Amino acid sequence: MSPLISSLLSTVVISFVSLIGLLFISLNLLRFKSLTLFLVSFAVGSLLGDAFIHLLPEIYKNNSGFFSIISPLVGFFLFFFLEKILHWRHCHEPDCHDHDLAVVKLNFFGDSLHNFIDGVIIAASFIISPRLGFTTSLAVILHEIPQEIGDFGIFIHQGVSPRRALWWNLLSSFFCFFGIVFTFLFGSYLGDLSFLLGLAAGGFIYLAASDLVPELHRHSTKITHSLSQLFFIILGIALMSLLILVE
Repeated sequence: MSPLISSLLSTVVISFVSLIGLLFISLNLLRFKSLTLFLVSFAVGSLLGDAFIHLLPEIYKNNSGFFSIISPLVGFFLFFFLEKILHWRHCHEPDCHDHDLAVVKLNFFGDSLHNFIDGVIIAASFIISPRLGFTTSLAVILHEIPQEIGDFGIFIHQGVSPRRALWWNLLSSFFCFFGIVFTFLFGSYLGDLSFLLGLAAGGFIYLAASDLVPELHRHSTKITHSLSQLFFIILGIALMSLLILVE
């Protein structure tokens, strides 16, 4: 299967994840929060596992140049810049934003930009190898689940109807397709694609350490909760480790 077809199929699956809010319309807020925290923990493990087990070794294995070597740092600070300047928050609770309609628009913009970058990352990974593309796509999907649940909750909390909230989530997910098309059209002008993998690794590390882990700390009031979160983080890392067998 060609890298383009593989990238597009992965993006179709990711787009369907945006509809996950359908499963939570009937859940009360307490159950919503409880389930989301487990998904966030799992996403932390999958993001860190993909960064340290798959993406970074791929860069160093290819004896990439200086700019590719430092690209994880560039990716880390790029995501920091986006979050600072654009107020790009990957929050996973419906009450984490100020009660303002502007929050909905800002969240939509940030999520669309993030999905575009995901598309670039997925396409670049599949161009290098099917295995790397698969593991990176899986990490993105596992991260998208709690993110889309959080986005859905934010929209509902700000007074957006469930149907419109689902539509906004689906619309923002289409930007992943734009990222794939951009990469296949202009990827040859980007030079060594290992640089993009480094950006992905740095971004994944930033998202896990800066956005997701603090969310877990805020809710670790009981030792049982902390142990459960640690279990799901390890489970996410273990899954990414097992995917080495795909090679």
